[in-house]
Amino acid sequence: MQKTALMPYARLPRAHHDHHVLTSTVDVFGAAHWLLAEHAPQPGGDVLPFDALVVSVDPGGSVELTELSAVRARWPQLDRLPDGGFVVAAPRARRFEDGDQVQVFDALGRETASFSVGDAIEHLLVDETGRIWVGHFDENPIGIRRWSATGRLAWTSDGAGIPGLFDCYALNVSGTAAWACPYTDFPLVEIRPDRADQPVKIWANRIGGAHAVAVHGERVAFYGGYGGNRNRLAYAEITGTSVEPTDVALLTLPDGSAPGPRRIVARGSRIYVQADPFIEWSVFDLSR
Repeated sequence: MQKTALMPYARLPRAHHDHHVLTSTVDVFGAAHWLLAEHAPQPGGDVLPFDALVVSVDPGGSVELTELSAVRARWPQLDRLPDGGFVVAAPRARRFEDGDQVQVFDALGRETASFSVGDAIEHLLVDETGRIWVGHFDENPIGIRRWSATGRLAWTSDGAGIPGLFDCYALNVSGTAAWACPYTDFPLVEIRPDRADQPVKIWANRIGGAHAVAVHGERVAFYGGYGGNRNRLAYAEITGTSVEPTDVALLTLPDGSAPGPRRIVARGSRIYVQADPFIEWSVFDLSR
């Protein structure tokens, strides 16, 4: 099988390597962000508010620091809002029955809102208008939802006719749209809630198990799979009613090695991969 190497993208500045990386992401505008704490969270410990630091590296390499006060999620998810603020969320909602599962911070690191989006968050991605897309995993199979930054439910996959939407394996948010590839049937789904005539389009798909999807025009790339397909990069073409496979490769790190533990973020034509020790993002771009 041919190999496709990721390209280096963004790196946490060395001055912050002594901190623990709680989580990291790449936002809709291409900036990379690391949420740092002084110490690693302790399994089974109480969830106590703590101060955290977000280190942001924009596509041009400029670095920005934002201190967040009283973060409540021990194992957080993170994304940036277009106004410079941040969203921090706890994937599990059971400890946050008072609505504090999601915290919204302004550009100065002050909490401005908190609310709950439901248990079992698999993906949390902010679009370019500041709406928050959430895909859930199978312990709470409520599908895909879009929220405002103040906690108003703006769109839900309920009644959208998406087949087998039991676990949101893959979610890609770019611009104001989302693409998904959910378990169990793994259809390719395009979601544009503001499109009045057809907000959801669905294509049948035979490529199962992917945890990320990139889309460029009529071309699609699915990353991941079961067993030996963990680092599979499957290429396909969108036709009238289905997605047809065209080629397959093995996605590697820039040095040619296979990623071990990793984070994945999909944005439009790009799939970003961050391997242990989670200080550097690499990228695959379907448009190139």
